[in-house]
Amino acid sequence: MEVILGKLAGFCNGVRNAVEKTEELLKNRDKIYCLGELAHNKQVIKDLENDGLIIVDDLNEVPNNSEVIFRAHGVTKSVYQLAKEKNLTVYDYSCVRVIKLHEDVENMNNNGYYIFLFGDNNHPEVIGTKSFANSEEITVLKDLKEVDSAINNLKKSNLNKLYICAQTTFSLKKFDELVSIIEEKLEKNNNDDNIEIKINKSICEATEIRQMETENLAREVDFMVIIGGKNSSNTIKLYEISKKNCKRAIHIETKEELENVDFSKVSKVGVMAGASTPKKSINEVIEYLNKRSM
Repeated sequence: MEVILGKLAGFCNGVRNAVEKTEELLKNRDKIYCLGELAHNKQVIKDLENDGLIIVDDLNEVPNNSEVIFRAHGVTKSVYQLAKEKNLTVYDYSCVRVIKLHEDVENMNNNGYYIFLFGDNNHPEVIGTKSFANSEEITVLKDLKEVDSAINNLKKSNLNKLYICAQTTFSLKKFDELVSIIEEKLEKNNNDDNIEIKINKSICEATEIRQMETENLAREVDFMVIIGGKNSSNTIKLYEISKKNCKRAIHIETKEELENVDFSKVSKVGVMAGASTPKKSINEVIEYLNKRSM
Protein backbone atom coordinates (compact mmCIF):
# COMPACT_ATOMS: atom_id res chain seq x y z
CA MET A 1 0.00 0.00 0.00
CA GLU A 2 1.40 3.33 -1.08
CA VAL A 3 0.95 6.23 1.35
CA ILE A 4 0.84 9.74 -0.15
CA LEU A 5 0.95 12.79 2.15
CA GLY A 6 -0.39 16.12 0.89
CA LYS A 7 2.28 18.82 0.67
CA LEU A 8 0.18 21.36 2.58
CA ALA A 9 -0.96 19.04 5.38
CA GLY A 10 -0.78 20.65 8.82
CA PHE A 11 -0.50 24.08 10.41
CA CYS A 12 -1.35 27.13 8.34
CA ASN A 13 0.72 30.28 8.96
CA GLY A 14 -1.91 31.85 11.22
CA VAL A 15 -2.17 28.85 13.54
CA ARG A 16 1.58 28.21 13.51
CA ASN A 17 2.20 31.83 14.48
CA ALA A 18 -0.30 31.66 17.35
CA VAL A 19 0.98 28.33 18.71
CA GLU A 20 4.69 29.19 18.47
CA LYS A 21 4.26 32.60 20.08
CA THR A 22 2.15 31.10 22.87
CA GLU A 23 4.78 28.42 23.50
CA GLU A 24 7.40 31.17 23.73
CA LEU A 25 5.31 33.17 26.23
CA LEU A 26 4.79 30.11 28.43
CA LYS A 27 8.53 29.57 28.77
CA ASN A 28 8.69 32.61 31.06
CA ARG A 29 5.31 32.36 32.82
CA ASP A 30 3.50 29.98 35.14
CA LYS A 31 0.23 30.76 33.40
CA ILE A 32 -1.44 32.91 30.78
CA TYR A 33 -5.08 33.17 29.74
CA CYS A 34 -6.47 32.50 26.27
CA LEU A 35 -9.93 33.54 25.09
CA GLY A 36 -11.30 30.38 23.47
CA GLU A 37 -9.30 27.43 22.17
CA LEU A 38 -6.08 28.61 20.55
CA ALA A 39 -6.52 25.97 17.84
CA HIS A 40 -9.24 23.45 17.05
CA ASN A 41 -7.11 20.49 18.01
CA LYS A 42 -7.29 18.55 21.29
CA GLN A 43 -3.66 17.44 21.20
CA VAL A 44 -2.36 20.98 20.73
CA ILE A 45 -4.59 22.34 23.49
CA LYS A 46 -3.62 19.59 25.94
CA ASP A 47 0.10 20.27 25.48
CA LEU A 48 -0.36 24.02 25.96
CA GLU A 49 -2.56 23.57 29.02
CA ASN A 50 0.12 21.36 30.56
CA ASP A 51 2.53 24.27 30.11
CA GLY A 52 0.20 26.75 31.82
CA LEU A 53 -2.33 27.95 29.25
CA ILE A 54 -5.72 28.70 30.85
CA ILE A 55 -8.59 28.72 28.35
CA VAL A 56 -11.64 30.83 29.16
CA ASP A 57 -14.87 31.29 27.23
CA ASP A 58 -15.58 34.80 28.49
CA LEU A 59 -13.16 37.69 28.99
CA ASN A 60 -14.90 38.44 32.29
CA GLU A 61 -13.28 35.25 33.62
CA VAL A 62 -9.85 36.89 33.24
CA PRO A 63 -8.76 38.88 36.32
CA ASN A 64 -8.09 42.60 35.83
CA ASN A 65 -4.48 43.55 34.98
CA SER A 66 -3.75 40.03 33.69
CA GLU A 67 -2.31 38.81 30.38
CA VAL A 68 -4.56 37.29 27.73
CA ILE A 69 -4.13 35.81 24.27
CA PHE A 70 -6.56 36.37 21.41
CA ARG A 71 -6.49 33.34 19.14
CA ALA A 72 -6.11 33.19 15.35
CA HIS A 73 -9.89 33.16 14.76
CA GLY A 74 -10.18 36.75 15.99
CA VAL A 75 -12.57 38.31 18.50
CA THR A 76 -15.56 40.64 18.52
CA LYS A 77 -15.25 44.41 18.54
CA SER A 78 -16.65 44.59 22.07
CA VAL A 79 -13.93 42.26 23.38
CA TYR A 80 -11.23 44.78 22.47
CA GLN A 81 -13.11 47.45 24.42
CA LEU A 82 -13.60 45.19 27.44
CA ALA A 83 -9.89 44.30 27.46
CA LYS A 84 -9.09 48.01 27.73
CA GLU A 85 -11.56 48.47 30.58
CA LYS A 86 -10.01 45.55 32.48
CA ASN A 87 -6.48 46.87 31.82
CA LEU A 88 -5.41 43.59 30.27
CA THR A 89 -2.15 43.01 28.46
CA VAL A 90 -3.32 41.57 25.15
CA TYR A 91 -1.32 39.34 22.83
CA ASP A 92 -3.43 39.50 19.69
CA TYR A 93 -2.62 36.49 17.54
CA SER A 94 -5.63 36.96 15.26
CA CYS A 95 -4.77 35.84 11.74
CA VAL A 96 -3.88 38.84 9.58
CA ARG A 97 -6.46 37.71 7.03
CA VAL A 98 -9.18 37.67 9.66
CA ILE A 99 -8.22 41.17 10.84
CA LYS A 100 -8.32 42.37 7.21
CA LEU A 101 -11.80 40.85 6.82
CA HIS A 102 -12.97 42.70 9.95
CA GLU A 103 -11.65 45.97 8.55
CA ASP A 104 -13.24 45.41 5.15
CA VAL A 105 -16.66 44.52 6.59
CA GLU A 106 -16.64 47.57 8.87
CA ASN A 107 -15.51 49.89 6.08
CA MET A 108 -18.00 48.60 3.49
CA ASN A 109 -20.89 48.70 5.96
CA ASN A 110 -19.98 52.27 6.93
CA ASN A 111 -20.14 53.14 3.23
CA GLY A 112 -23.70 51.94 2.78
CA TYR A 113 -23.22 48.28 1.84
CA TYR A 114 -25.35 45.44 3.16
CA ILE A 115 -23.13 42.47 4.01
CA PHE A 116 -23.56 38.84 2.98
CA LEU A 117 -21.05 36.76 4.96
CA PHE A 118 -20.71 33.13 3.86
CA GLY A 119 -19.85 30.84 6.73
CA ASP A 120 -20.95 29.04 9.88
CA ASN A 121 -22.96 31.34 12.13
CA ASN A 122 -21.61 29.59 15.24
CA HIS A 123 -17.94 29.68 14.26
CA PRO A 124 -15.79 32.08 16.34
CA GLU A 125 -14.37 33.76 13.23
CA VAL A 126 -17.85 34.52 11.92
CA ILE A 127 -19.07 35.71 15.32
CA GLY A 128 -16.14 38.12 15.44
CA THR A 129 -16.59 39.35 11.87
CA LYS A 130 -20.33 39.96 12.33
CA SER A 131 -19.62 42.37 15.17
CA PHE A 132 -17.91 44.82 12.82
CA ALA A 133 -21.15 45.58 10.96
CA ASN A 134 -24.54 46.92 12.02
CA SER A 135 -26.45 43.81 13.17
CA GLU A 136 -29.42 44.82 10.97
CA GLU A 137 -27.21 45.08 7.89
CA ILE A 138 -25.40 41.74 7.78
CA THR A 139 -26.62 38.20 7.06
CA VAL A 140 -24.63 35.00 7.50
CA LEU A 141 -25.47 32.17 5.11
CA LYS A 142 -23.75 28.87 4.41
CA ASP A 143 -25.83 27.12 1.75
CA LEU A 144 -28.30 27.64 -1.09
CA LYS A 145 -31.43 27.14 1.02
CA GLU A 146 -30.62 30.36 2.92
CA VAL A 147 -30.26 32.59 -0.14
CA ASP A 148 -33.91 33.70 -0.40
CA SER A 149 -34.02 34.69 3.26
CA ALA A 150 -30.77 36.64 2.88
CA ILE A 151 -32.12 38.53 -0.14
CA ASN A 152 -35.28 39.38 1.79
CA ASN A 153 -33.11 40.83 4.57
CA LEU A 154 -31.26 42.91 1.99
CA LYS A 155 -34.52 44.29 0.60
CA LYS A 156 -35.84 45.15 4.06
CA SER A 157 -32.71 47.19 4.75
CA ASN A 158 -33.49 49.53 1.80
CA LEU A 159 -29.78 49.53 0.94
CA ASN A 160 -28.95 49.28 -2.76
CA LYS A 161 -25.37 48.11 -2.35
CA LEU A 162 -24.26 44.57 -1.45
CA TYR A 163 -20.86 43.36 -0.26
CA ILE A 164 -20.25 39.60 -0.43
CA CYS A 165 -17.41 38.00 1.54
CA ALA A 166 -16.69 34.75 3.39
CA GLN A 167 -15.22 33.08 6.42
CA THR A 168 -11.54 32.57 5.53
CA THR A 169 -11.92 28.76 5.61
CA PHE A 170 -15.13 28.60 3.55
CA SER A 171 -15.47 26.16 0.65
CA LEU A 172 -14.29 27.54 -2.70
CA LYS A 173 -16.94 25.71 -4.68
CA LYS A 174 -19.72 26.76 -2.32
CA PHE A 175 -18.59 30.38 -2.57
CA ASP A 176 -18.84 30.39 -6.37
CA GLU A 177 -22.20 28.56 -6.31
CA LEU A 178 -23.71 30.99 -3.81
CA VAL A 179 -22.47 34.07 -5.66
CA SER A 180 -23.87 32.76 -8.95
CA ILE A 181 -27.32 32.07 -7.45
CA ILE A 182 -27.45 35.40 -5.62
CA GLU A 183 -26.55 37.36 -8.75
CA GLU A 184 -29.13 35.45 -10.78
CA LYS A 185 -31.92 36.00 -8.24
CA LEU A 186 -31.13 39.70 -7.78
CA GLU A 187 -31.11 40.23 -11.53
CA LYS A 188 -34.54 38.59 -11.86
CA ASN A 189 -36.18 40.22 -8.86
CA ASN A 190 -34.84 43.75 -8.81
CA ASN A 191 -36.84 45.17 -11.71
CA ASP A 192 -35.79 48.83 -11.85
CA ASP A 193 -33.89 48.75 -8.56
CA ASN A 194 -30.30 48.01 -9.44
CA ILE A 195 -28.19 46.53 -6.64
CA GLU A 196 -24.49 47.33 -6.80
CA ILE A 197 -22.55 44.19 -5.86
CA LYS A 198 -18.95 43.98 -4.69
CA ILE A 199 -17.44 40.55 -4.20
CA ASN A 200 -14.47 39.68 -2.01
CA LYS A 201 -13.42 36.03 -2.16
CA SER A 202 -11.86 36.39 1.28
CA ILE A 203 -10.97 32.71 1.56
CA CYS A 204 -7.38 32.25 2.71
CA GLU A 205 -4.98 31.40 -0.11
CA ALA A 206 -3.58 28.51 1.92
CA THR A 207 -7.12 27.20 2.39
CA GLU A 208 -7.78 27.44 -1.36
CA ILE A 209 -4.62 25.55 -2.28
CA ARG A 210 -5.17 22.95 0.46
CA GLN A 211 -8.71 22.28 -0.79
CA MET A 212 -7.54 21.96 -4.39
CA GLU A 213 -4.69 19.64 -3.41
CA THR A 214 -7.10 17.50 -1.39
CA GLU A 215 -9.49 17.22 -4.35
CA ASN A 216 -6.69 16.21 -6.74
CA LEU A 217 -5.20 13.72 -4.29
CA ALA A 218 -8.60 12.16 -3.53
CA ARG A 219 -9.09 11.42 -7.22
CA GLU A 220 -5.78 9.53 -7.40
CA VAL A 221 -6.16 7.21 -4.40
CA ASP A 222 -8.43 4.44 -3.12
CA PHE A 223 -8.75 5.81 0.41
CA MET A 224 -8.41 9.28 1.98
CA VAL A 225 -7.41 9.90 5.59
CA ILE A 226 -8.12 13.42 6.86
CA ILE A 227 -6.44 14.34 10.16
CA GLY A 228 -7.71 17.13 12.38
CA GLY A 229 -10.06 18.25 15.11
CA LYS A 230 -13.66 17.11 14.76
CA ASN A 231 -14.64 20.74 15.50
CA SER A 232 -12.26 22.20 12.92
CA SER A 233 -14.18 23.91 10.11
CA ASN A 234 -11.41 23.70 7.53
CA THR A 235 -10.72 20.03 8.34
CA ILE A 236 -14.39 19.13 7.95
CA LYS A 237 -14.36 20.76 4.51
CA LEU A 238 -11.34 18.67 3.49
CA TYR A 239 -13.25 15.57 4.56
CA GLU A 240 -16.32 16.64 2.56
CA ILE A 241 -14.14 17.21 -0.53
CA SER A 242 -12.54 13.79 -0.05
CA LYS A 243 -15.88 12.00 0.18
CA LYS A 244 -16.99 13.57 -3.09
CA ASN A 245 -13.86 12.54 -4.97
CA CYS A 246 -12.83 9.23 -3.41
CA LYS A 247 -14.72 5.99 -2.77
CA ARG A 248 -13.58 5.80 0.84
CA ALA A 249 -12.63 8.55 3.28
CA ILE A 250 -12.28 8.94 7.03
CA HIS A 251 -11.86 11.93 9.36
CA ILE A 252 -9.68 11.15 12.38
CA GLU A 253 -7.94 13.03 15.18
CA THR A 254 -5.41 10.34 16.12
CA LYS A 255 -3.88 7.18 14.66
CA GLU A 256 -5.87 5.03 17.11
CA GLU A 257 -9.01 5.66 15.07
CA LEU A 258 -7.48 3.67 12.19
CA GLU A 259 -7.00 0.44 14.13
CA ASN A 260 -10.29 -1.13 13.02
CA VAL A 261 -10.13 0.11 9.43
CA ASP A 262 -9.74 -2.50 6.71
CA PHE A 263 -6.94 -1.55 4.29
CA SER A 264 -6.64 -5.02 2.71
CA LYS A 265 -7.95 -3.90 -0.70
CA VAL A 266 -6.36 -0.44 -0.68
CA SER A 267 -3.42 0.14 -3.03
CA LYS A 268 -3.06 3.90 -2.51
CA VAL A 269 -4.02 5.93 0.54
CA GLY A 270 -3.90 9.72 0.57
CA VAL A 271 -3.35 11.73 3.74
CA MET A 272 -4.27 15.38 4.30
CA ALA A 273 -4.48 17.37 7.52
CA GLY A 274 -6.32 20.50 8.60
CA ALA A 275 -4.76 23.86 9.39
CA SER A 276 -4.76 23.20 13.16
CA THR A 277 -3.20 19.73 13.01
CA PRO A 278 0.31 19.47 14.52
CA LYS A 279 3.17 17.75 12.71
CA LYS A 280 3.41 15.20 15.52
CA SER A 281 -0.12 13.88 14.82
CA ILE A 282 0.56 13.69 11.08
CA ASN A 283 3.85 11.82 11.55
CA GLU A 284 2.19 9.30 13.88
CA VAL A 285 -0.52 8.56 11.29
CA ILE A 286 2.01 8.21 8.45
CA GLU A 287 4.17 5.88 10.55
CA TYR A 288 1.12 3.78 11.43
CA LEU A 289 -0.06 3.53 7.82
CA ASN A 290 3.41 2.57 6.62
CA LYS A 291 3.49 -0.28 9.16
CA ARG A 292 0.05 -1.44 8.01
CA SER A 293 1.28 -1.52 4.42
CA MET A 294 4.06 -4.02 5.18
